[in-house]
Amino acid sequence: MDIQELRREAQTMQPQLTADRRRLHRNPEAGAVLPETVAYVKKRLTEMGYHPQELGGGLTATVTGTDTGRCILLRADMDALRGQEQSGLPFQSENGCMHACGHDMHTAMLLGAAQLLMQHRQELSGTVKLVFQPDEEGFTGAKSMLAAGVLQNPSPREALALHVHSGTPSGTVLCGSGTFMAGCTLFRITVRGKGCHGAMPETGVDPIGIAAQIWLALQEITGRELPAKTPAVVTVGRFQAGQAPNIIPDEAVLEGTVRTFDRAVTARIMERIRQLSEGIASAFRGSAQVEELASAPPLQNDPALTEDMAALAETLLGREKVYRLKEGGMGSEDFASYTYELPCAYLLLGAGVPQEDPRYGQPMHNPKVVFNEDVLPLGAGNVPDRQRLRDDPTLCHPFGPHRRRQNRRQPRRR
Repeated sequence: MDIQELRREAQTMQPQLTADRRRLHRNPEAGAVLPETVAYVKKRLTEMGYHPQELGGGLTATVTGTDTGRCILLRADMDALRGQEQSGLPFQSENGCMHACGHDMHTAMLLGAAQLLMQHRQELSGTVKLVFQPDEEGFTGAKSMLAAGVLQNPSPREALALHVHSGTPSGTVLCGSGTFMAGCTLFRITVRGKGCHGAMPETGVDPIGIAAQIWLALQEITGRELPAKTPAVVTVGRFQAGQAPNIIPDEAVLEGTVRTFDRAVTARIMERIRQLSEGIASAFRGSAQVEELASAPPLQNDPALTEDMAALAETLLGREKVYRLKEGGMGSEDFASYTYELPCAYLLLGAGVPQEDPRYGQPMHNPKVVFNEDVLPLGAGNVPDRQRLRDDPTLCHPFGPHRRRQNRRQPRRR
């Protein structure tokens, strides 16, 4: 089947893609345990003729045409973020969680791809493994599925994933080789003081004041301790202390992230966070404990596979819609863990700017972010025609012969 015919077929799936997306959007779940989401995805896959298996908190399913022994993995994340949605959409969530990062879009797209693959399984040359993963936001989902054996039975040779991006024109594809996204470490600083009456602060030790001093000091790490050309971001996104305005509490908690492209730089920053926190707390008669909660390494895109996917996107959407980026961004993604085990390609798909619709273009993770559902068929229908791959075996895809690269990057140990 011609690639444009497949695209048109994907376009006819828009109502079902939208229904899947909105069902997931209205009922978001955050974290590593997603019972309702897993049940819905499992039900939809079963309706298509798959036999999904639960693994590592997520789901896997496979479809095989001609059994050639080769396999490629397609992954989507399913988890939401904690926070009250303010998008004003008629199907917005009301349970204190929100798909503010578009993972509902990813899941709906992979369900659409699953349907297309099943309908054209006779044209497949090998096996496609579909992976629906939990807890990307907490950076435990990929690791838990890898530990549970997601790369076994069958073992994929390559893995692909994409992410919708608010603030990029709809249907635009962004890609880049090498280090495409920063690594991220989540940390917690627990500051302990001594609680007392707000009228007599001299009788206690104020952990809020200590935590505020620590927050200020953390800004100096990237501003004064790293070279100006070394990308690094330290962000504190949670500052919590106390329960009443007239009580100085015993404890204050800061939680944040460190993002870099270099693990050695991350280790250096984390050590400075520990030194500054403990030193400042001690100077103000308190104490501080620094914990690393979770992490994802920098995401490494395989150059040859990424170029294959960029070329495919150009065929599907036109050259003017594909941008090859020379530098990665400071956002992080736990799909990175896969990239140290096998060659991977991770792409970004534009999902709207204000010029298209005033609702579009809010920052990712914003409670008012709205994604353009018109891009759902683009993510679902990213499959080339079999004849073209016969004619051009340099393209790597589950349809057609597999490319054998001479300089295949070997899995790296973490």
